[in-house]
Amino acid sequence: MSETDARTVTPSGVHKALRKCFKIQRPLFLWGPPGIGKSEIVADVAKEMGGLMIDLRLGQMDPTDIRGIPYYNKEDGIMDWAPPIDLPDEKTASQYPVVVLFLDEMNSAPPSVQAAAYQLVLNRRVGKYVLPDNVVLVAAGNRESDKGVTYRMTTPLANRFIHQEMRVDFSDWQEWAVSNGIHSDIVGYLSFAKQDLYDFDAKSSSRAFATPRSWSFVSELLEDNDIGDDTLTDLIAGTVGEGLAIKFMTHRNLSAKMPLAEDILTGKTTTLEVKEISAMYSLVISMCYELKSKVENDYDEVEFHKMADYFFRYMMDNFEPELVVMGARVALTTYNLPLMPTKLNNFDEFHSRYGKYIIQSGS
Repeated sequence: MSETDARTVTPSGVHKALRKCFKIQRPLFLWGPPGIGKSEIVADVAKEMGGLMIDLRLGQMDPTDIRGIPYYNKEDGIMDWAPPIDLPDEKTASQYPVVVLFLDEMNSAPPSVQAAAYQLVLNRRVGKYVLPDNVVLVAAGNRESDKGVTYRMTTPLANRFIHQEMRVDFSDWQEWAVSNGIHSDIVGYLSFAKQDLYDFDAKSSSRAFATPRSWSFVSELLEDNDIGDDTLTDLIAGTVGEGLAIKFMTHRNLSAKMPLAEDILTGKTTTLEVKEISAMYSLVISMCYELKSKVENDYDEVEFHKMADYFFRYMMDNFEPELVVMGARVALTTYNLPLMPTKLNNFDEFHSRYGKYIIQSGS
């Protein structure tokens, strides 16, 4: 089977696969193009399990970084080996329910480094060093077709792994982005232009291209609003490419003309003058962010439900069903906001008009 024929899995699928492989202590190799969040998923699973992740970038290592270095043991009169400090010892491992040893960039490592890692994967030991029982192994790397620096993995080493190839999935990314506070303008724009989440082309000579990782960089650029549009456009172009930078900045300028989420949720604004679809997506996300902030910072049950009532009322009066469903899904499912239907004046109407769509969307 060629790379292009490989079965691929979504980030949520990888999440489940990692948990299963960790449970049975089988090493997993995660393949995928650059910037799609391979290492982030491994870190997330380790955190959820209360564990420690040790990230070893094998592409930047020498064989001695894994094997250790020899030294003369005066006591026994023999050559001995000093184990590498980056590998977990029994004392460190005993402090966590699980330790995830992440061998990143594995197929970017020279054959000599792969050979050193081979014994670690094959026998859970290298030289005199032995992996503690609660250490699990996962490796990752780009595909040969991604045109990065890669070395063909030896067949015996490949046969020690369970292989999964990860693909970009917008729904998974949207849930992650909302949960992790990616700027509402980015979530709104990409909810409208899903195809712009990822446009990596190994044949292109462009240095900048869109990936989930590069959009998170754009989110950081937008945080302080402390530079002019020209400089901001230049920086975004250097992150996701010039074409997408211009499209995104056009969207951002339209979003700036939308009402403030705070004014909607306090009842000051009830209508919508600018009917630009991508900007409306951003407004929905902004309202969800505002509701979440209310719960986290100064939660008052009565005040919160007044805001939530305005939220549903505004969406029903101004948005198409797709946008209403997205807003409800983020509020009810992604954020799991403490909404009590009996305290919402508009909930019965909302449920009657949109309940079937919420069910169909998987919420």
